[in-house]
Amino acid sequence: MHKITLITGDGTGPEIVEATRKCIDATGVKIDWDVQECGIEIIEAEGKVPDRVIESIKANKVAIKGPITTPIGKGFRSVNVYLRQELNLYACVRPCKSYKGVRTYFEDSNVDLVLIRENTEDLYAGVEFQSGDDKTAQLIKTINEFASGKKINTREDTTGVSIKPISYEGTRRIADFAFDYAIKNERKSVTSVCKANIMKFTDGLWYDETRAAALAYGAKFEWDELAEGVKPDPELVGKVADSNGNVTYMERLIDNMCMQLVQKPELYDVIVTQNLYGDILSDLCAGLVGGLGVAPGANIGTEAALFEATHGSAPKYKGQNKVNPTALILSGKMMLDYIGEREAAAKLEQAVADVIAEGKDVTYDMKPNRNDPTAVGTQEMAEAICRKMQ
Repeated sequence: MHKITLITGDGTGPEIVEATRKCIDATGVKIDWDVQECGIEIIEAEGKVPDRVIESIKANKVAIKGPITTPIGKGFRSVNVYLRQELNLYACVRPCKSYKGVRTYFEDSNVDLVLIRENTEDLYAGVEFQSGDDKTAQLIKTINEFASGKKINTREDTTGVSIKPISYEGTRRIADFAFDYAIKNERKSVTSVCKANIMKFTDGLWYDETRAAALAYGAKFEWDELAEGVKPDPELVGKVADSNGNVTYMERLIDNMCMQLVQKPELYDVIVTQNLYGDILSDLCAGLVGGLGVAPGANIGTEAALFEATHGSAPKYKGQNKVNPTALILSGKMMLDYIGEREAAAKLEQAVADVIAEGKDVTYDMKPNRNDPTAVGTQEMAEAICRKMQ
């Protein structure tokens, strides 16, 4: 019996959570669900994410959640970001895989890649200073005093500032995760993505460390010159699995990576990148395989793992039994893999793939014509997936 936290979310969250729970239960895996209600209404009423939610995740070590609305430009910060930071969920894992029957411009590309995103550093660390604040003006003066190259040339009273921290420790941890994932899942390559030609002291550090991690894992370098002058990371070498050259290490700049993914996504396997770049690339990769409706995700740390769909709460569809539950159901598949129930995970994914391929019991967005009257609701699609497993 696995005890798992189930966070209902808001908007369409409770509906897709119910559908996902049905499908996971139908695999036969025994789960004691610790249901925690947490959505925008509760957070606004209590002024924060309730402590009971955090305590539940810490106690159970595994959670799956429905989407939670974040007001744009006002109110509390993203709940997703808060949970990642509070629980130290440093690795965001987002598989993007083509399924027959999902309409996309890239149907013939056979996309099957995994985006691994560092969750705790970069601009999303939230170290910001508001324009017009006296402390911000003081910070800008200090930065300009210390800067030996570029300086902030806009007015001190009209300029906001965000700080981008990138550390060797944070980069080592996510690179370690990416190579370990690649080996365990028999993936062929790890591509490190940043913008080191412009940000030489942060993104340059990123490349220095991902190269050192690649050497520690015995990866084959796409270009030999990338390894010149690089030593294996001493914190990893001898302590991690040796890929024996079966994993290739590659590098791409973020702008080029976007173009590469649109032109030839089938050439890429595991992609590891920073927080902001990863957020952008995850949506791009979801677009390759049909959109956010089929894009699962996980946030994993040393003490806990949180599984969630990539998409938002879609509050305008609340209560209509209309939205596609596939992304959260596939997140449930990832969760089953994580807790060691691999056979059940494979069974669930195959059932999802079969229902989508048949195209009968699917929601409106998966029909060739979105106004097709034969489209089924959220719960009906979940029930069709359950029947496939039986």
